[in-house]
Amino acid sequence: MWNRTAGKADRLAAEDARSAPTVADAIEPGRLTVVCVTDYRAVREALGASDVELEGTTLVNLTSGDSGQARETARWAEARGARYLDGAIMAIPSTIGTSDAVILQSGARSDFDAHEPALGALGTVTHLGADHGLASLYDAAGLAMMWSVLNAWLQATALLQTAGVDAGTYAPFARHIAAGVADWLPGYAEQIDRGSFPAEVSALETDARAMAHLIEESAAVGVNAELPRLIKAMADRAIAAGHGKEQYPVLIEEFGRPGAR
Repeated sequence: MWNRTAGKADRLAAEDARSAPTVADAIEPGRLTVVCVTDYRAVREALGASDVELEGTTLVNLTSGDSGQARETARWAEARGARYLDGAIMAIPSTIGTSDAVILQSGARSDFDAHEPALGALGTVTHLGADHGLASLYDAAGLAMMWSVLNAWLQATALLQTAGVDAGTYAPFARHIAAGVADWLPGYAEQIDRGSFPAEVSALETDARAMAHLIEESAAVGVNAELPRLIKAMADRAIAAGHGKEQYPVLIEEFGRPGAR
């Protein structure tokens, strides 16, 4: 066990963890080395010193970063003789060590299998595939889901507050709506994977009219309408491209385009 701020390791050392005075002392050939620091640059700084020998260790990096950094760090570690798994922690600190902590891993399956019991002590571990960038991509996708759901709830809550409805009163209804929308995902995923978007429920042009209603209602009661305007702008582009008669998941083509137009 090693920490860049040595004092932070004192509590664990008091609970019988072995404290290593340097990074080099913390790494043993043939053993598992778990790294979780600020960013990938800090990983390189900590492990790139001339006295650090990575040959023979399995390096599990749980540091947050993007998929390109994960793949680059995998090559960097493997060039120094380490086996490498990249990971992402989908949890808050208090859940670490419980089944509520989701720990994503990507890299060689054999490396994951060899250390799954030890990694399982951190939480519920899942191997995503051999591509070292997958854990970071799943992490980013999870953030997209989290913030999108929360932002939608905040938009709706702001609307209802104008009529004196508090957040606590609306939250159970919002949860019901969110769960209902989540139930649509498997069927929508099938459409995306097929590349075919028949309007089984409603057409995008119908949804766009509802989006306009949300924008108008927000403006009428003095609530910020930037988010619904953004979504409607994407829908309008898809409709202009000839997708108005198709179902909502056809917007994947807009989300898949790089940059704003």
